[in-house]
Amino acid sequence: MEKMVEFRKLGLSDKTLAALEKKGFEKPSPIQALTIPALLNGEKDVIGQAQTGTGKTAAFSLPILEKMDENKRGVKAIVLAPTRELAIQVAEEINSLKGERRLSVLPVYGGQAMDQQIRALRRGVDIVVGTPGRVQDHIRRKTLAIDNLDFFILDEADEMLNMGFVEDIETILAATNDDKKMLFFSATMPNEILKVAKKYMGEFDVMRVKATELTTKNTEQIYFEVRDGDKFEALCRVVDVEVDFYGIVFCRTKNDVDGVVSKLIERGYEAEGIHGDISQAQRERTLRKFKTKNINILVATDVAARGIDVNDLTHVINYSIPQEAEAYVHRIGRTGRAGKKGVAITFVTPREMGKLSRIKRVANAEIRKSTIPEIEEVLKAKKESLYACVGEIIAEKDFSVYSEMATELSVESNPIDVIAALLRHVYDDEFDKETYRKIRNNMRSNERGDRGDRRDRDDRRDGRRDDRGGRQTLDNQTRLFIGMGKKDNLDAKKLLAIVNKEAKVPGRKIKDIKIMNEFSFMTVPFSEAEDIIHALNATRKGGRPLVEKAKN
Repeated sequence: MEKMVEFRKLGLSDKTLAALEKKGFEKPSPIQALTIPALLNGEKDVIGQAQTGTGKTAAFSLPILEKMDENKRGVKAIVLAPTRELAIQVAEEINSLKGERRLSVLPVYGGQAMDQQIRALRRGVDIVVGTPGRVQDHIRRKTLAIDNLDFFILDEADEMLNMGFVEDIETILAATNDDKKMLFFSATMPNEILKVAKKYMGEFDVMRVKATELTTKNTEQIYFEVRDGDKFEALCRVVDVEVDFYGIVFCRTKNDVDGVVSKLIERGYEAEGIHGDISQAQRERTLRKFKTKNINILVATDVAARGIDVNDLTHVINYSIPQEAEAYVHRIGRTGRAGKKGVAITFVTPREMGKLSRIKRVANAEIRKSTIPEIEEVLKAKKESLYACVGEIIAEKDFSVYSEMATELSVESNPIDVIAALLRHVYDDEFDKETYRKIRNNMRSNERGDRGDRRDRDDRRDGRRDDRGGRQTLDNQTRLFIGMGKKDNLDAKKLLAIVNKEAKVPGRKIKDIKIMNEFSFMTVPFSEAEDIIHALNATRKGGRPLVEKAKN
């Protein structure tokens, strides 16, 4: 635990240090360095003031976990949060920080079935993290007793007040015991918070961390307004328009991560994902590949990405807009480090503009509206990258082994034809604009009064599902059925490798892979379909063909 020296100095136990090391923490933030020793060793209540995204959750969670008696029955701590999203996030964070401790953490919030929460409370809960409304509901129903607390924590206290929760907080406090320790954490310190503190706290210390800019000036922050169904196409254009893209793509759910990774691999990108269902060993392998740049795209959920420390990321992409400003700050803080420039791009659907406004306000962030790169821009960037690469090779003159071959080819054919043929051999359809699908909601098109391309709309109507879970044939495309699936340990990456090995068809030509339990589907160019069918079926000894055209 050599990396944990600074945390050890704060007085944390080996059990806690092990949990921190597993999460990738290396040194305490300023608010953690101030509050953890005070809460571990002091008797006073505490008000902690620090900006969003500075590690306030760990600042109050670590000391209460240290001081909590695992053998004491009943709810020992309650954390109030202004929104359901923050309540879930805080509960997940505390759960990940508790390590091997036998403590249960439960988020309670509106929108989730009350019966489900009541059953969990009856089984026994040590820490409740909840929104004021749902906590009051449980108190009224007598399904939550908070009259023997060790800790009462108010998170995002200023937001609580802005949202009009003062009376709710006072009602909840009235149901608690007097001898608890109280902790208020807030990004700002309005007078109302101090009034509540003076009324309900005993002696308290105010611990302030000097405000700094939440987001580095080295990070350019922009957003695209885009329909949900166009996000993936927008992502591909962003990746392709950048010469050396190296970034993290953040998604809200595990399923989103898996879906985006699968589609990226189908398009030929070097990408992998991490989320809560991935084993620690797999997570470590994936992060090692990402840090060594064997893959240049990492897709992750917020919780899974905690503790990732990479200094030279060029981009952070918010594929799903974060629910809270704190998550936004955590995400984009991973680029623009060590004096290098970075770009943070957020995809925002029209319905999510309100969330974006709140993030701008709470995080004090200047997020500029921009436009998704047009197909022509992407192809131009690819060509410029190719020209630059060829120019560097020529300058280095490190190609003598090929000079004789080049001379022979130039004698037999026109040099321009030779170069064009070689480019086609190496890059195939990479410079074909048909690789990219038109984006209906590209704001640049809207500003020109463009109502969308009719052919694009027709293509989408034609892509109806057939009765076997595939899609009917699109222009110059064929849907293939493969007689293998998840039960055969097949995934998109393995299928692409098989097709490339047996049929010599590159992965970027294969689209819309769908892996079911016993079979799979993929869409391939019409011109390649027969070669794939023949090559893969040649590996099958008798019985039903391994690959055939999907039936409509």
